Amino acid sequence: MLESLPYPDDTDHHFVVDPAKFDFYAMDCYRIVGEDRLAEMYAQEVIRSSTNPDGTEQKPMRNAEARVTLGVVAARAGDLERAVAYGRDALSGERKSLPSLLMCSRELATLLRERYPHEAEAVAYLDEVHALATVR
Repeated sequence: MLESLPYPDDTDHHFVVDPAKFDFYAMDCYRIVGEDRLAEMYAQEVIRSSTNPDGTEQKPMRNAEARVTLGVVAARAGDLERAVAYGRDALSGERKSLPSLLMCSRELATLLRERYPHEAEAVAYLDEVHALATVR
């Protein structure tokens, strides 16, 4: 639907969808509805397009949320180690929009709590998310 719209004149306008954010929005939608293959594909594209060739991140929050998405996909696939690694990587960035990051991180936290309630690695990550939430 968004692809059919003309390119907006003013992408800074609050009620305009910036086409550059399409992959980011698609990633979120696919993660939420459980389309893991597509969520992973879009998350990788978000990271690729938001990172300079030298490795510096142009859009650290988009990348952080993309890493949480990759963590969710890994958790659903049964890969706890990779899920926690992505989750921690997302939380470790210097620039954070805590409400957005916490909302997205809670999705991963819920999965880990449900699927890996007694795994030390999952419990440690859940403690990190909880600590971040209390800093807010």
